[in-house]
Amino acid sequence: MDQTTSKPPPGEEALAHPAKPARTALNVLALCFALSVLGRGLGESFTVFLKPIAQDFGWDRAQVVSVYSLIWFAGGLTAPLIGRLFDHSGPRAVYSLGIMMIGAAFLAAAHASSLWHFQLSVGLAVGIGIALIGNVPNSILLGRWFGPRLPTAMAVVYSATGAGVLVLLPASQILIDHFGWRGAYQIFGFCALALLVPLWLLPWRLFSGGSPHVVRKADADLAGEGWTLLSAMRHHAFWAVFATFFFTAVGMFAISAQIVAYLIDAGFAPLEAATAWGFSGVVLLFGMLGVTQLDSLIGRRPSVLISYAISIVGILLLWLLQFHPNFWILTAFVVTFGSMIGSRGPLLTATAMKIFRGKRVGTIYGMISVGGGLGSALGSWSGGLIHDLSHSYNPVIAFSLVSVILGMIPFLVVPALRR
Repeated sequence: MDQTTSKPPPGEEALAHPAKPARTALNVLALCFALSVLGRGLGESFTVFLKPIAQDFGWDRAQVVSVYSLIWFAGGLTAPLIGRLFDHSGPRAVYSLGIMMIGAAFLAAAHASSLWHFQLSVGLAVGIGIALIGNVPNSILLGRWFGPRLPTAMAVVYSATGAGVLVLLPASQILIDHFGWRGAYQIFGFCALALLVPLWLLPWRLFSGGSPHVVRKADADLAGEGWTLLSAMRHHAFWAVFATFFFTAVGMFAISAQIVAYLIDAGFAPLEAATAWGFSGVVLLFGMLGVTQLDSLIGRRPSVLISYAISIVGILLLWLLQFHPNFWILTAFVVTFGSMIGSRGPLLTATAMKIFRGKRVGTIYGMISVGGGLGSALGSWSGGLIHDLSHSYNPVIAFSLVSVILGMIPFLVVPALRR
């Protein structure tokens, strides 16, 4: 009797002998982090392109900032559709589509000659591309691997915003100085498209399967959970988290879209301003992990409220900086305001996915994320408009301060978030 055994084909060997779940989970986390660095870094890089583009075309601040607003508006508005696409087609298709859109959009922007060209390419196309490789698909994929440890995993991924800012803002300024803003956009486009090859070669069947322990627990939870999008939207917790995302994004983006320009107007050199704000990426990582650690020590509500208090201090330091443009106040501003950008995101994501867990959690969380996208768009556009009308940054700073306080209120009054 023939006792020989056949080896599985090379393509199935990894499935026959799967990697340890812990190691695979870390690989998935690294992938999500890298994609977030790329997406958020390229999105935030527009703050460096703002002044040279405005000077070339003679546009006012509100017109140019409208492009930046559309990045986050498009991403927020398409978040529910991206959640559904992820559930239907899987992560490989979603991430590949996002990279292709980003690369093609930047190549098109390099030849833009009208405002609507920028709004269509850098605004809508890049915004949707960033969303396709951003927090909605990342949170769903990481949820399959990390389960109750999702807040920590999302804190690492959210900190990618800081890493992207740290790397790509100074890099953008250097590229603009050497090749002009059109040349910089061409380089961005070609580099993004080149990433498709390694992306396609990843073991997506393994990555999308999730940790066996987490998947089994999720299946058990589904037996008692029946959330739909409509039932979730009837619950006060849905609108509380939506409002927190919305108002916080309004407040933070009203300022962040113009920080580099603000620092230049305050007397700092362009590269110095871009690099200083880029270092917010360093402190953001510590802010993310610090707030997440506080969550495990003192609870979610006090941790979130402390993060808002630090953001408010940062806004006040930014206001003071125009009167005393020195290194120490600039450092204090970067540490306080920069460390708290998005610091609430991992906790809010984990809260929403825990409350509304079930088969439709991707769609529900995607709809909640619309609040952040709309707030980012409204905040950045309103900040530019307020600056144009007042010819001053002080009303912008006041607008940001009020919005951040409004974003904090749900954690003070809404029962589902107070527990």
